[in-house]
Amino acid sequence: RSFVDPQGACFGRGLVFTAQYPRCMGLPSSCFEVLASRGGWLSGRAFCSGQEVGGAESLGAFPPAGAAFRALCSYSLCNAFQWIQYGSINNIFVRFYGVTTFTIDWLSMSYMITYIPLLFPVAWLLDKRGLRPIALVGSALNGLGAWVKLGSLKPHLFPVTVLGQVICSLAQVFILGMPSRIASVWFGSHEVSTACSIAVFGNQLGIALGFLVPPVLVPNVEDEEKLAYHISIMFFMTAGVATALFILVVIVFREKPPHPPSRAQALIQSRLPEEYSYVQSILQLLRSTNFMLLMVTYGLNTGCFYSLSTLLNRMVIYHYPGEEVNAGRIGLTIVLSGMVGALISGIWLDRTKTYKQTTLVVYIMSLVGMVVYTFTLSLGHLWVVFVTAGVLGFFMTGYLPLGFEFAAELTYPESEGTSSGLLNVSAQIFGIAFTISQGQIMDHFGTKAGNLFLCSFLFLGTIVTAFIKADLRRQQANLESEQPVSESALIPSLLLLLAQGSTHLLSFLGMGMALSELQL
Repeated sequence: RSFVDPQGACFGRGLVFTAQYPRCMGLPSSCFEVLASRGGWLSGRAFCSGQEVGGAESLGAFPPAGAAFRALCSYSLCNAFQWIQYGSINNIFVRFYGVTTFTIDWLSMSYMITYIPLLFPVAWLLDKRGLRPIALVGSALNGLGAWVKLGSLKPHLFPVTVLGQVICSLAQVFILGMPSRIASVWFGSHEVSTACSIAVFGNQLGIALGFLVPPVLVPNVEDEEKLAYHISIMFFMTAGVATALFILVVIVFREKPPHPPSRAQALIQSRLPEEYSYVQSILQLLRSTNFMLLMVTYGLNTGCFYSLSTLLNRMVIYHYPGEEVNAGRIGLTIVLSGMVGALISGIWLDRTKTYKQTTLVVYIMSLVGMVVYTFTLSLGHLWVVFVTAGVLGFFMTGYLPLGFEFAAELTYPESEGTSSGLLNVSAQIFGIAFTISQGQIMDHFGTKAGNLFLCSFLFLGTIVTAFIKADLRRQQANLESEQPVSESALIPSLLLLLAQGSTHLLSFLGMGMALSELQL
């Protein structure tokens, strides 16, 4: 239930930062500045001049939110597909281009390499220019890279495919930091974790399709011309989809909703530009012990996932020769089960706010899943590998959005784009190191030794996670909005209204009577 004054009253079930909406209730803005400074927030859902202004109760309450979300998920999917499309059929591209397996691995690692130096410039642009320009540049680069790859359909044109992949890796820099930012900008405090998990879905689904589709579209045929034809089909389809998604982003992607969806977001948006320093924000994050510990643990877990994804084809083919399609399906199983895990984790966090406990449990289960997968890969039964890979993916891939949301809680009110960007830098650094190291270990000592190498670092990450303190700053800011306006905050406001005129005082008292009737 809510009350909307015909003259522009603004209160009810929701959240209003009154200093930000000075025309609400038809009262002077100076009054609201007093209320805001003394904790004068109106809790519940908010309306202004007959229009709802915040506190969305379900995902996509603002129609543009759903459109922006779908657009982000879609072009993130396409970009992630291009990351793994070479690694999922590593042996086929090795034969087509006449290069080593390690060289093909570098096509995947290019995503990790370009991200590290470009994070800070792109995160700065995200803070200064907002979501829409970043989305436009990311989707445009994604399409451009896909079209460049079409010029590499001859074995001697391998440098062209490298160029196309590097362009796609540049697009990824404009994508990875978006999920937590778009979730906090568009969705309320009770749904932000679920929204972030869904936003990560697009990227994970792209990886899943990257495991599934290339082995089907590009069979392991001997004839070079037929192989080039099959590769061209995959590249053409990717380029067409990427172009369509760029057009979609241009049409539907909006910067932000008309009003902040939560008190935490309202506080950030009300901050004056000169009060924010990007360099100071980074330094503030780097001074946070809890965030630095989370950076390390997130990098260890996600780096293991990157290495496992890049080298999965080599692992499966080593134990099950000729099973390129099933290798892709195993990768698909890892990612799809991880998407389910991410969704469940997001819903759980929104309901319980147990960030530390959930992160630790998921980390422990990732370690257990990796150990079980390591010792079942060589048993000779593919169905067992599918099961253990699914369990591993449920927790390891499901951890990704947990890290973003935990970081946003620990570092509030700093930008989510900056915190998630630093997490991703850590992931790329560990991903490069793990992929190179595990690949070399596999070449010299076998797949079991390579996987045990990852297990040791997951064990280290579990120990470090236990030392992170649950300092949930964003949650605390949102909880303050649930507190009713105290009498001590209202008395100075009433005195101010009395000084400014009886009309405003009557309006204010009328509002109070209306609220009392509603409560009755």
